[in-house]
Amino acid sequence: MTRTEAAPRHAGDRHKGDRRAGEGLAGRLPAAGRLPRRPLPVWLIATAVGLLTTGLRLVGLARSGDLFVDELIYHELGRTADAGGFPYTEDGLFFLHPPGFFYLQAGWLRILPIDHDLLSEIYAIRVLNSLIAGGTAVLIVVLVARIRSRTAGAVAGAIFALDQYCIRQNDRAMLDTETMFWVLAGLLLLVTLTRQPPPRRTVLRAAGAGLCFGMAVLTKDHSTLITVLPLLAALALGWGPSRRLLTVTLATTALPYAVYVTVIASSGHLDAFWAGKTRGVKRLAGVLQETGFNSPGTPALSDRLAEGLPGYTTTYLLLLLTPLALFLLLRRRAPVYRLLTLFHVSAILTLGYALGLGTLEEQALYLLFVPNLVALAVTFPVPRGPGAARRVLGALAALAVAGAVVMPAVVYAQERLRPDDGFARLRAYLAAHVPDGTPILTADTGETRGITYWALRDRYRPTEWVPAEVEGFAGARYVVVPWKVIDEGYALNDAREVRRLVADGDLLFSFHGETYGTLALYRLPPAGGGSDDR
Repeated sequence: MTRTEAAPRHAGDRHKGDRRAGEGLAGRLPAAGRLPRRPLPVWLIATAVGLLTTGLRLVGLARSGDLFVDELIYHELGRTADAGGFPYTEDGLFFLHPPGFFYLQAGWLRILPIDHDLLSEIYAIRVLNSLIAGGTAVLIVVLVARIRSRTAGAVAGAIFALDQYCIRQNDRAMLDTETMFWVLAGLLLLVTLTRQPPPRRTVLRAAGAGLCFGMAVLTKDHSTLITVLPLLAALALGWGPSRRLLTVTLATTALPYAVYVTVIASSGHLDAFWAGKTRGVKRLAGVLQETGFNSPGTPALSDRLAEGLPGYTTTYLLLLLTPLALFLLLRRRAPVYRLLTLFHVSAILTLGYALGLGTLEEQALYLLFVPNLVALAVTFPVPRGPGAARRVLGALAALAVAGAVVMPAVVYAQERLRPDDGFARLRAYLAAHVPDGTPILTADTGETRGITYWALRDRYRPTEWVPAEVEGFAGARYVVVPWKVIDEGYALNDAREVRRLVADGDLLFSFHGETYGTLALYRLPPAGGGSDDR
């Protein structure tokens, strides 16, 4: 490899130290009689990391992660989108989130030769997200390699592939994996416009970056804060590409969403759209705390963080390095680093507001973790210097990288060996012992319908239960209790009330898993204390 290949393409002459980062021996001549080793092509490294990322997420995909309420709701939205028109549930048209992911999953399910039952379709959408995660890993490797070096790109990609928090997010059929894929795709196109001399077809690249950002917003409009906001800041400060190209990017970013709103208006649904978006803004601002760690009566964030140890240790350490990543970015004045600084600051502000005042949900960390990983990969200093000091620093750096890879690998193996598929097992038990259409009480109703309702509604008649109305539900003989949801305060029913309900019932099914603790099915005694012949 030549010295030119190892240098960052945007650093300029004032950053000679950056040229030596990553590939520290790149400029040395080969020993006499030896041919220089050709470096692995970036595409080969990226492909290998992408396959590793996807493969790790596919192993035990159904067994190691229980059903999550949001992915069941999104599945319903994708199913109705496939029927034509806008996504909806039995409560009406759904405009809280844009429809990008729902139409994508509808198209994906159409082309797959699977049994179209609830579990098969949920698992198929999880496979889709695993593939998108593999694409995200490819983008991380290429982006970091383009700015810094192949080695840095490979390390960043490997950390992403093995990080337990990222695996957890990618393994669920939710919005954030696709959102981040589009953000990184847009950023990869945008950083090419900071080169001097500029590449060919600059306007086309700027428009392509905008369309990628626009698809991110059309998937989750919350991503406006990490796409449109840094673009506006770059335009105002003159950082990154030229203002002309940034204007093109901003215009094309708005295009997909503008088309979406135009179709809504032409269909006569602007009032429903406005109501949905108003509710979404209230949730984002924290005025309406329906979910998340800041909602009343739920466990504190500190308790959840402690519960995540040791599986998320590497995740937490990398997030703690966020201020360092920002400091290292601010030290560099080349256009590409300034552009990354604005995207990084936007992610920090977005998460910081959610932490302090807004609706903070677990998946929100993903929108900071990935940009932070990229920022650290392109700026973290490589130990250099004479003699023993360099060797010691190099050994410490190698140990740190090894720890960031090996520790998650060990936790990953443990997680995949431990089953956490309670609702799949419950559905199998019910299919064998309880007739379709049977009414079943759900004890985990919160501000919205709980996981039990969405996991059983395709075959049974789940009925929300509150203590004051228990006599009215005397005809329902079964009740499902995910005890962790009850004990941690996510349901409206107090744990003592639920225990009173099931005290005289028969325990028919029980499974203990990581997600819901003990998931139990009880058969209640017949009304009036009569005999039970079943």
